[in-house]
Amino acid sequence: MNKPKIIAHRGASGHAPENTMAAFRLAMEQHADGIELDVMLSKDGHVVVIHDATVNRTTNGTGRVSALTLAELQTLDAGNGEHIPTLEEVLETFGDQWVINVELKNHIAPFDRLPVVVAEMVKRMGLTDSVVLSSFMPLKFARIRRHCPNVKLGLLTLPRHAKSKLWRLFQYDALHPYFEDIDADLVAAEKAHNRQISTYTVDDPDDIRRLAALGVDSIITNLPLEARAALETAE
Repeated sequence: MNKPKIIAHRGASGHAPENTMAAFRLAMEQHADGIELDVMLSKDGHVVVIHDATVNRTTNGTGRVSALTLAELQTLDAGNGEHIPTLEEVLETFGDQWVINVELKNHIAPFDRLPVVVAEMVKRMGLTDSVVLSSFMPLKFARIRRHCPNVKLGLLTLPRHAKSKLWRLFQYDALHPYFEDIDADLVAAEKAHNRQISTYTVDDPDDIRRLAALGVDSIITNLPLEARAALETAE
């Protein structure tokens, strides 16, 4: 059976605070093939790793990420004493060891600067072979390509939108669809264009085995250890 890569969603977030260095280290210990993380800009222009537009859910603080400086953000407890990391910190620690899927969040005011800042960072650090920049907003892809022509781009699609004809207008390297949207026709269509499929967010062992049988390239999961076990039992 096809053995897709296991990508840890926000790190091994089923067992550690999401989008923290602890979650990323645990994912490595659990032999994930890579990590997925989310980034946005702080008030003073630093690329920080956090999913929500506010810090309310994942830290002991309150307020919008875009209204807080890096220094203010890093005083917060992101769970079990962990801090909110910067993207540069993550890339310096793991960038040459792993596939790193960086999702560019789109619900903050400075988003227009975010793709360029991240693309230039990836280029400067020499990590275009290991980093994938993903987004639900493919209109940003052309700007990213201008600043970093060799970076890989992943198109995220909402549930029931993976087969939209709109995506033909854009150039990307991988489709990142919701897992329930994947069938043999979608896999064949993407493979015909030499694009990979990395699907989110899959924790159920039966779903993992079904997707592996369909030929997806990567599975994004909160539970990398359990996902690996599901693939082993599928043999």
